[in-house]
Amino acid sequence: MIKVLIAEDMHMIRGALVALLAMEDDIEVVAELDRGDRVLDEAVQAGPDVAVIDIDLPGMDGLAAAALLHERLPECRTLVLTGLSQPGHLLRALQAHVRGFLIKDAPAATLAESIRRVHRGERVVDPDLVAAAIETGSSPLTAREADVLRALEEGLSTDGAAKRLSLSPATVRNYLSNAIAKIGANNRIDAIRISRQAGWL
Repeated sequence: MIKVLIAEDMHMIRGALVALLAMEDDIEVVAELDRGDRVLDEAVQAGPDVAVIDIDLPGMDGLAAAALLHERLPECRTLVLTGLSQPGHLLRALQAHVRGFLIKDAPAATLAESIRRVHRGERVVDPDLVAAAIETGSSPLTAREADVLRALEEGLSTDGAAKRLSLSPATVRNYLSNAIAKIGANNRIDAIRISRQAGWL
């Protein structure tokens, strides 16, 4: 029996995943939760073989949770679910030692089979997504540049972003300027759009 933990913040989707996997004779859902910052504690208690984690979770994003899980419970393999096929997310997932990366609109039967394959130690990734990730490449942004873009994406002013990140407004403007130049954007809105679509934020 393959023991599975599911981390998905949308209740209807999580319920559907649990119901779908309940029909499989060799898979048992041993934990379900709606926050990324609870993944490790739940996994320690439930001892899953495979963790199925949504990429966008409150508290801690799915990729950060997957990296933490690999570090503390390497025997638990991770399969990440995403609603968007953003190439940058795939690269981050591989760096976090994720074994599977599945788009949410994949056929229902694909989930159970992907869990089995990940449990066997195989890697499960859509080949088209791999090709797109290679073409896009890893993020050219530093961690601080990405932080600035995220803060501005939330609608904060330069001064607001500076206060949030404990930086001076001039430093925020420098990070923003560097980010715009690195990705060839026209302005901050364009930089945020390009970075978000590439999965760099």
